[in-house]
Amino acid sequence: QVQLVESGGGLVQPGGSLRLSCATSGFTFSNYAMSWYRQAPGKERELVASVTRDGGSTNYAASVKGRFTISRDNTKNTVYLQMNSLKPEDTGVYLCKARNGYTELWGQGTLVTVSS
Repeated sequence: QVQLVESGGGLVQPGGSLRLSCATSGFTFSNYAMSWYRQAPGKERELVASVTRDGGSTNYAASVKGRFTISRDNTKNTVYLQMNSLKPEDTGVYLCKARNGYTELWGQGTLVTVSS
């Protein structure tokens, strides 16, 4: 059974940090590129960061570049998102996605709220 389970969300003050995790099972993790998306209330889902299958290359949305870091551990079948210097506009549900060609697998998401 394919599973992608995000964790690590919560309420944090502006300027704070969170580390999200997406633990996966049921598929060959190292064969999939991984991404983090977020969806804020009333807004479209947007790509936040992505990492290649071997972790050798990453990409970030302009709004998070220099603040967020995506990484993966292929021995633990897990992808991470380290989020620093958080802003209220970073609030949203963060979802991880695995992609291999036309196959896409999604998690259920974890809520991040940045507020004082």
